[in-house]
Amino acid sequence: MVTTRPNSRLRTRRLGAGLLTGAAASLAIGLAPGAAVAAEPAPAPAASSTAAPSAAAQTAVDTARAQVGKAYEYGGAGPDTFDCSGLTQYAYRAAGIELPHSSRSQSEMGTPVSRDQLLPGDLVFFYEPVSHVGIYVGDGQMVDAGNESTGVSQRSVDMEGYSFARRIA
Repeated sequence: MVTTRPNSRLRTRRLGAGLLTGAAASLAIGLAPGAAVAAEPAPAPAASSTAAPSAAAQTAVDTARAQVGKAYEYGGAGPDTFDCSGLTQYAYRAAGIELPHSSRSQSEMGTPVSRDQLLPGDLVFFYEPVSHVGIYVGDGQMVDAGNESTGVSQRSVDMEGYSFARRIA
């Protein structure tokens, strides 16, 4: 629809209904120099249908999920910004387990787990040599701090570059 004001050259064009619903209506992004951050953290995703193998693993999963929506920062180890190994370190620290701040070092800890035997709390590693880690939260999903664009998010564990997993607790 195109309308013209009388005695004016100003023309406006209306495209669509002008109504946003759902995620599009609530999406807001603020930019700070050097980092993109979500204006409000996303709500924590629903709990998994699979139980964690221990109370410590469940605490790590719950802690990681609570960080969804926070910003990525290289070297970040919480509580406001994270890199991948900083997130898993932070999550397991809440469970009383210390991990190094290095995905490669974390990949040498715990017990190997096959892809079809993953349980919530298992650390999942990517690339060769290892250069990324996430925490499996069940139902084929992981929480990880991917990069400046994604921040901390929950997504499929079947991301390109999946290498192996380790059970920490």
